[in-house]
Amino acid sequence: MNPFDRAAERRPLTDWLPITRKEVALRGWEELDVVLFSGDAYVDHPSFGAAVIGRIIESEGFRVAIVPQPNWKDDWRDFKKMGRPRLFFGVTSGNMDSMVNHYTANRRRRSTDGYTPGGQAGFRPDYAVNVYTRILKKLYPDTPVVLGGIEASLRRVTHYDYWADKLFPNILSSSGADLLLYGMAEQALRELLRLLDRGVPFSSLHAIPQTAFLTEPFGKIPKNKRWEQVEIHSHERCLEDKLAFASNFKIIEQESNKVHARRIIQQIGDRTLVINPPFPPMEEAEIDASFDLPYARAPHPKYNKRGAIPAWEMIKFSINLHRGCFGGCSFCTISAHQGKFIASRSEKSILKEVEAVTRMPDFKGVISDLGGPSANMYQMKGKDLSICERCVAPSCIHPVVCSNLDTSHAAMTRVYKKVRAHPKVKKAFVGSGIRYDLLTRSYNKQADDSIDEYLENLVEHHVSGRLKVAPEHTADETLKIMRKPPFRHFHAFKKKYDRINQKCGLKQPLIPYFISSHPGCREADMAELAAETKEMGFRLEQVQDFTPTPMTVATVIYYSGYHPYTLKPVFTPKSKEDKKRQHQYFFWYKREYRSKILKRLRQLKRADLIDKLLGRQGQSSVKKQAKKPAAER
Repeated sequence: MNPFDRAAERRPLTDWLPITRKEVALRGWEELDVVLFSGDAYVDHPSFGAAVIGRIIESEGFRVAIVPQPNWKDDWRDFKKMGRPRLFFGVTSGNMDSMVNHYTANRRRRSTDGYTPGGQAGFRPDYAVNVYTRILKKLYPDTPVVLGGIEASLRRVTHYDYWADKLFPNILSSSGADLLLYGMAEQALRELLRLLDRGVPFSSLHAIPQTAFLTEPFGKIPKNKRWEQVEIHSHERCLEDKLAFASNFKIIEQESNKVHARRIIQQIGDRTLVINPPFPPMEEAEIDASFDLPYARAPHPKYNKRGAIPAWEMIKFSINLHRGCFGGCSFCTISAHQGKFIASRSEKSILKEVEAVTRMPDFKGVISDLGGPSANMYQMKGKDLSICERCVAPSCIHPVVCSNLDTSHAAMTRVYKKVRAHPKVKKAFVGSGIRYDLLTRSYNKQADDSIDEYLENLVEHHVSGRLKVAPEHTADETLKIMRKPPFRHFHAFKKKYDRINQKCGLKQPLIPYFISSHPGCREADMAELAAETKEMGFRLEQVQDFTPTPMTVATVIYYSGYHPYTLKPVFTPKSKEDKKRQHQYFFWYKREYRSKILKRLRQLKRADLIDKLLGRQGQSSVKKQAKKPAAER
């Protein structure tokens, strides 16, 4: 047992939110106002959604308990043990969509779960939100169920499910829940609690921003004078027509990222789905309030003998500086869940958390990450916010960096310097991926001198041996669909990065991330990617096949075959064989792939790439290998 576990055992159980009836009684409570069910183990830390929601409910003066990873297979005793809450049940699958958590891009079952003690798999069901909600509705049909978290948020409208390979309806319909709080829903949750506390009936809660609900069968849509309304194609129409499904997404994405959004409605059978516009981006004081709640900053002591929780071990010495991402990458769900506008914490709140981390019993002086969804977007926003209020673009940096975007890195550099000045901090690394394009003058025409100071500080003080960046591809057409900059800008960044390393007397390699089988990517594009990165001196490690997840442009293209903004056809590799062929080019340097690569490049009539990837020596070794008896190969 490590020192932190021993320290946790000595702390009173009341430092954590209650997870058993005994712990409820320790607080002197006979009844609960809210009971939360989560697919994750309970870690009381601001990086774990159930803990944040629980602490907010507590901060509003309500009695709340958490049931982490309830057993859905037996007699449902975990769903009964807290009894019926006075206000509602809350349900989340946890920090990840349960299907992404469970399956690889090849739909193979994963053997581990990073949000479970010991990394053990099997402690949450597939489609956890649906499973938990249906059980609660069978046991307590008259008690409202409120959904939140990423699985519910990204499945709030008709969506394509890669694992079932079909369209699913909105998650309120499939689960039977009463209300959905989408995105980072602290503001919506506080408003919900305050209205319920005032005695407003649950059935009347139709005007809370950032919520979604279903009308009664054949019921009227509640009127709201504050919001304009837009209707998208019905669920039934989407089932019949892939083009209709694709055209829905442009509206959904744009409304999700507007300052003044419209209310979205969608018919499903005899009911209507209503998605209210989101709250404005959180102000500094609001986001500070979420991070400054009295977290125990540790897993619940009940897990001490079950092994470490991998996701906790990875982030326990990290600090999140901000939320949101204005990159708008077509394969990424961050903006769909957190929004494109950056909500930044104050320096005071960040440094307060740094102090809390340094007091942890097993802290050895190293902060593992000063980051965010994209590490270098802290404090960035529009210069003229009235322009942002009229904007409908899903990305602020594609196809070019917006002239209204303030891309100064000065605030981040200042925070980094203050963190490393803390007497107990030996090193503070940036482990989150950075947007290299913001640091490259060839692409970021809005850049000032702060990008140079930032990168020099980053390289000299905050790189843990290697720096992660995500060019994702080299082919211009594929990058255009990905909403990523042309690869020539990565070349420019690498030159700048290498020059600063040399100046500082350091050898810290870049680790670029790439995706294969993305919509728009053909096999020859992957071969060219492998050849170009080989020429740059890379042997790629951080690579992955594209995995379609709900609420992304790329997933809509994958399922429908059409780009939702142009409604024109886009090629997408979908078969297992196509995916394997694309993925193998990442590993041109491995002997077991060389003969397959040689064969395919000959079929593609790309002798130029054979020379670049395998060279004469490589081709010769492939031929020798082929001549060996099968038993020796």
